[in-house]
Parts: sequence; structure tokens; C-alpha cells
Amino acid sequence: MNLDQLKGNWKQLKGDLKSEFGKLTDDEIMQAEGEATVLLGKIQEKYGVTKEQAEEKLDDFLARH
Repeated sequence: MNLDQLKGNWKQLKGDLKSEFGKLTDDEIMQAEGEATVLLGKIQEKYGVTKEQAEEKLDDFLARH
């Protein structure tokens, strides 16, 4: 996962994250503020997936953006 990409493009990615991960609330996305570990935890919690699955979902998202 390219953590620099997530932090560097956070403002641009926020809206796309909401579209991709619709179960996440705006508040949860704002809490992450580009921090991959926080965002991964939120994805795990909302989607009921393992850490590895959450990382894969986020990696796939970042690869497309």
C-alpha cells in the first residue's frame, strides 16, 4: 500500500472513498484524515473483514486512483 499516496491526495480521495466504501460515514472518513491504519480499522469494522482483506480493498482502491 502506498501510504504517501493516501496522505498526499487525501483531499481528492475523500469523496472517492465515500463512493467506494459506502458503509463508512463522513465522520469516520474525516477521523482517518489520511492515516491508513485508522482507515483500515474502519473498513474492517464496517465490512467485517480481516486486516489483510481490508488492506487488499484499500490497495485496489488506491491502484485505481
